[in-house]
Amino acid sequence: MAQQQSVKEPTAQQIAEQKIYKQMGVTDEEFGKIVGFLGRQPNYCEIGVFSVMWSEHCSYKNSKPVLRKFPVTGPRVLMGPGEGAGIVDIGDNQAVVFKIESHNHPSAVEPFQGAATGVGGIIRDIFSMGARPVALLNSLRFGKLDNERSKYLFEHVVSGIASYGNCIGIPTVGGEIMFDESYEGNPLVNAMCVGLIDHDKIQKGVAQGVGNPVFYVGPGTGRDGIHGATFASEEITEKSEANRTAVQVGDPFMEKLVLEACLDLINSGIVIGIQDMGAAGLTCSSAEMASKAGNGMELYLDQVPQREEGMTAYEMMLSESQERMLFVVTPENEAQAVAIFARWGLGCPRVGKVTDDGRLKIIHHGEVVADMPVTALVDDVPQYNKPSIEPAYYAINGAIDTNRYAEVTDLTDALKKVLGSPTVASKEWVYSQYDYMVRTSTVVRPGSDAAVISIPGSRKALAMTTDCNGRYVYLDPEVGGKIAVSEAARNVVCSGAEPIAITDNLNFGSPEKPEIFWQLEKSVDGMAEACRVLNSPVIGGNVSLYNENAKGAIYPTPVVGMVGLIHDLDHITTQGFKNEGDVIILLGNTHAELGGSEFQYILHGVTEGRPPQIDLQVELNLQRTVLAAIQLGLVASAHDLSEGGLAVALAESCISGGLGAEVNFNTVLRSDIALFSESQSRILLSAKESKSQELITWVSQQDVPYQVLGTVKGKELSIRINAQADAALQSPVNQLEKVWKDAIPCLMNA
Repeated sequence: MAQQQSVKEPTAQQIAEQKIYKQMGVTDEEFGKIVGFLGRQPNYCEIGVFSVMWSEHCSYKNSKPVLRKFPVTGPRVLMGPGEGAGIVDIGDNQAVVFKIESHNHPSAVEPFQGAATGVGGIIRDIFSMGARPVALLNSLRFGKLDNERSKYLFEHVVSGIASYGNCIGIPTVGGEIMFDESYEGNPLVNAMCVGLIDHDKIQKGVAQGVGNPVFYVGPGTGRDGIHGATFASEEITEKSEANRTAVQVGDPFMEKLVLEACLDLINSGIVIGIQDMGAAGLTCSSAEMASKAGNGMELYLDQVPQREEGMTAYEMMLSESQERMLFVVTPENEAQAVAIFARWGLGCPRVGKVTDDGRLKIIHHGEVVADMPVTALVDDVPQYNKPSIEPAYYAINGAIDTNRYAEVTDLTDALKKVLGSPTVASKEWVYSQYDYMVRTSTVVRPGSDAAVISIPGSRKALAMTTDCNGRYVYLDPEVGGKIAVSEAARNVVCSGAEPIAITDNLNFGSPEKPEIFWQLEKSVDGMAEACRVLNSPVIGGNVSLYNENAKGAIYPTPVVGMVGLIHDLDHITTQGFKNEGDVIILLGNTHAELGGSEFQYILHGVTEGRPPQIDLQVELNLQRTVLAAIQLGLVASAHDLSEGGLAVALAESCISGGLGAEVNFNTVLRSDIALFSESQSRILLSAKESKSQELITWVSQQDVPYQVLGTVKGKELSIRINAQADAALQSPVNQLEKVWKDAIPCLMNA
């Protein structure tokens, strides 16, 4: 077999003797398996292809055994994990398509482009399924904002997300952000996209039909993003700055053209298979499309558009240049495909054909420069059951009494401190940079429990959110995993939606460390159980491992992206109090649970103990009760209790509604613990006085514990404990709002 090599590329013999493959993340054992599959030593292009296809980012070789624990089917699931995105039926021949993916490592070294191309990539995953993207969300983690590097990363990641989403014209409607020292130097940038599709338009990334031509669409291939997949499968170190070439450069205006042209192509009905060139670029898309059909593929690299001179086969196959797609049609439909793309000012050169030999053959300058079995690249990837050990810190935290702290008596000041925490504070500084109203389908804007978009031509809507508390997962991965799913579901329920499915982004440290792999295993156990109990299957997602900094691993952060279905627009509910005189009711029990709380972190400077506990059957009953009450028209506002507990939930409902509240909380707990505990399965409701008794009766019938707290009143938040004469916490709402709104801008300008 002939080899096309640049002068800098080592020979197959040098690759083996000098163990050059190790620089690409391939182990000695894996190299031996590759030699076995090929029956010879791989050349430079081939070892490059194997290295990215066998990387954790593409193959999930360390995490796949754990991922099998997730429930992935359900009566609404039309397509689960394995394709570009999952698809869930929403009735009337319509479906919602969604997925979340990470761009953590690229964002750590080049935050603007890393975040921007993360958005671009997830959009392509959605429209490659045949769906029109209708909304974007994100889940972000950074170090503390008194750290200049963290501040720089935060500013430029947000700018990158805004730039790409705004330019392509897809609204960024929601998300979450957390700040903690754990994420310094290794930010988490998870992007989620949601699309709509009719059932008969669903596509798959499959190269069917032996002899059918394979086409390339999008800008020319450059040298950006080479080895991006392997870069994402190793730890961030001081040397990572040198990997800027592994970060892609995005062009949202080109992506808009590619999006519209691809949807036109799909609507024409001539597409056999289509897939975006995401991680590992041309390598992954060609190998995966061939594998799904049980076929092979030949690629003719001389036909691949190139924007740089003298590119080698290795460089073209591993480039992750953005906005590129691969698709298959029959020869009879080639002219129609070319004409469709020409209408959008795009070419679609024929760069390959489907074969029946089960091999990926790469031809460059008339010579076969790589010849590999497709099954070896995709199906026979080594899988590892990594050792798992309970870390020492887990037992230590289990013995800590999180109620031992000295009582905080100035609760008004405590509330302002927690409201001023960047994790809790208003994210308006962030979402004001996003165009969240483009396409005019946004019904509930960023800032409430979940974002809501309407579904054109119907009375239905979609609620969507991203959620995870990494501190909880660190302190108890299994419980933290349950809470991540439960809180996401609680948020969409508070918006008036039935939770229907999740996508997840599992952000963890190095799986080579048994303590980290234990975190991954246990958190997935918790998430999987919550998904089963709450009837929310996992339809896809992403695993991002090796998230480490100089101090060690990040907090384990399995982000949950959830979509819920609102059956009628009249059911849409928001967190803000609506009218003076409305009755405020707290559902659920409050316990002394400060472990992992924002109050513990801000007031006492620690994250320790155990997180709040959760009973999933109690959670399910709470959610069903609240959703039914909303659908019965009994609820004026609904707000999940999460970071900051009852005090913050009341403050946020006041701020969002521009109204005050007069509250009395009966409790056996110490006042500071009672107001800032983050006990789970609690929702704050308000109802018109005329409907409050009916709401209370309904809640009682469902055996959900509740307490009538007081009424919406005036412009001040006043909280008494056990009907004491003096308020334990009292402040004009506008003062609380100022603290809440000014926190992030003040830190960014400091």
